[in-house]
Amino acid sequence: MKKKIVVRYGKEQLITPGGLATVGALLSQTNLYEQLDKVKTTRRETKIKNSDVVGAHIGLLCQGKNDYAAINELKEEFAYYTLILGTSGIASEETQRQRMDAIAPQITSILESANTQLLTNTSIKPTPCFRNYVPIDADVTPFDNSNSKKEGVSWTYKGFKGYAPILAYIGEEGYSLGGELRTGSQHSQCETPAFLEKIIKSAKKITPSPLLLRLDSGFDSTDNLNLCYEKSTRADFIIKRNLRSESPYDWLAEALEYATDITKPREGKTVYTGSTHRFVGNMEVRIVYEVAERTILPDGQILLEPQLDVATYWTSLPIDGEAAVTEGEVIQLYRDHATSEQFHSEIKTDMDLERFPSGVFKTNAAILLMGLIAYNILRIMGQESLTKDDAPRKRTVKRRRIKTVIQNLITIAVRVVHHARQVCLSLGRSNAWRFTFKRVHEALAG
Repeated sequence: MKKKIVVRYGKEQLITPGGLATVGALLSQTNLYEQLDKVKTTRRETKIKNSDVVGAHIGLLCQGKNDYAAINELKEEFAYYTLILGTSGIASEETQRQRMDAIAPQITSILESANTQLLTNTSIKPTPCFRNYVPIDADVTPFDNSNSKKEGVSWTYKGFKGYAPILAYIGEEGYSLGGELRTGSQHSQCETPAFLEKIIKSAKKITPSPLLLRLDSGFDSTDNLNLCYEKSTRADFIIKRNLRSESPYDWLAEALEYATDITKPREGKTVYTGSTHRFVGNMEVRIVYEVAERTILPDGQILLEPQLDVATYWTSLPIDGEAAVTEGEVIQLYRDHATSEQFHSEIKTDMDLERFPSGVFKTNAAILLMGLIAYNILRIMGQESLTKDDAPRKRTVKRRRIKTVIQNLITIAVRVVHHARQVCLSLGRSNAWRFTFKRVHEALAG
């Protein structure tokens, strides 16, 4: 006969998101709080500091909670959460909302600087994508905020109402270099050169390795090419071209005469790859092309006229010499750019950041940047957890998913013990992640 399970209340101090201790330790390695508390507003001063508001919200975002009401959960253990997050107080839900609206326009640059500081001070080493090239992947990804009256929400190219922020990542791990909230109807290229300038300069602070900027055809602009050739923002690039009014038959003619590689993956399909050059202003820029000609469909249907698929790419990667990069390598490097879609997904779903809590555009813009700081904290913890094989896992992985980090390293139950003027977090013997959590915390807390 099954024994009856009894539920009772105890006096032990048990904390579910024990991983916030590591979050607070990583935030302390930046000057975020110090800079936030210098920001003045026209609102009446209270005991709650700007750092209390932002620090607590980043702590909530690290748990995948993106709602002002979640701040009430921290009040049950006020002393503990202020201690581990390095804040001096916990705001009420109303104060949290009002203060965010008041300081948001002034803290954008502070949050951007803190994000770069976090990546540099933790000495991350972004993994190259090819030889010693470290990738920077930037793209626009619509956030669905339909059925709302939030400022800036408008029709996106995905067919729903929302925002269209641009986000940028560095390395194969996908550390966030930064982001910028945009209205849903804003074109990809609008204001992009200024954004790219910021992220390339940030990337140069993080790694001395050569950079490889990868962008899709929405960013096919002379301004972006010129930016990559400037001294302060020098970076190699692969940018998919927008064919606009170019004829695919002209590219087929080019391929038939000059293609360096011709393959026949199946009957009725021929793929031509090669390189050519075009002048962009005074610059001669390499173009890699891939032309697929189909005369028979995969199901055996014979076509009366050939079906053509043409993809072309601007690139600064050399075509000859010891450092030459072949057309196939350029095309594969661009295809790997699609991995950034996984990073978008983790931010929107794992962190629940897709629908913003405020109706004010500038407040949501600041919350996006807070979310990127939280994302980097989780990414850093996840990558540190992979340095040793002491955590349960089904297979070998190169990158720990954000959802896994939240479930196993953030929302890890701990018992808080106060002893000899120290605060100790005691891990239960039944938690399979206890060894990993202890190692990660000690490595990152310093």
